[in-house]
Amino acid sequence: RESKKEEETKFAMENLLGLLRIHVKRGVNLAIRDISSSDPYVVVHSGKQKLKTHVIKHSVNPEWNDDLTLSVTDPNLPIKLTVYDKDLFSADDKMGEAEFSIATYLEAVKYRPKVEGGLPNGTIIMKIQPTRQNCLSEESHIVWNQGKLVQNMFLRLQHVECGEVEIQLEWIDVPGSKGI
Repeated sequence: RESKKEEETKFAMENLLGLLRIHVKRGVNLAIRDISSSDPYVVVHSGKQKLKTHVIKHSVNPEWNDDLTLSVTDPNLPIKLTVYDKDLFSADDKMGEAEFSIATYLEAVKYRPKVEGGLPNGTIIMKIQPTRQNCLSEESHIVWNQGKLVQNMFLRLQHVECGEVEIQLEWIDVPGSKGI
């Protein structure tokens, strides 16, 4: 008999659509949580998956440039991004959060075979406007770049006085997965 862990892994592989690389670029004007600055890091949640960036010391405008990779089994599952301030002697302070959907991005990825080979780098495939339902602070673009479709986003952090996080999404096909 398979263990529960083996069953979960098998289920995840059978339902795997592919991988989503989230390039966490930087934070802009993040909240101050220590005396004069913060030691921020980002945690990305999706379903049971939880990934985090490294900590940047003493910065409210950190440059992480970290790649976090999520396994995607459900295109409608929102992705939650939370910024924390690392504290040595107490629980880490929350510095805001944002939630975003990858459904629109995955719709664009589905049409990738139709655009491959024929578009110059930097061609904007789709634009997504900021709304009350999403955390975008400005228009987000899904762009054809070096043979890949990427989506650039500036996310306005919620439940905090200020701060934005810039990320970029990139889809990675996995051989043997069911794909999108």
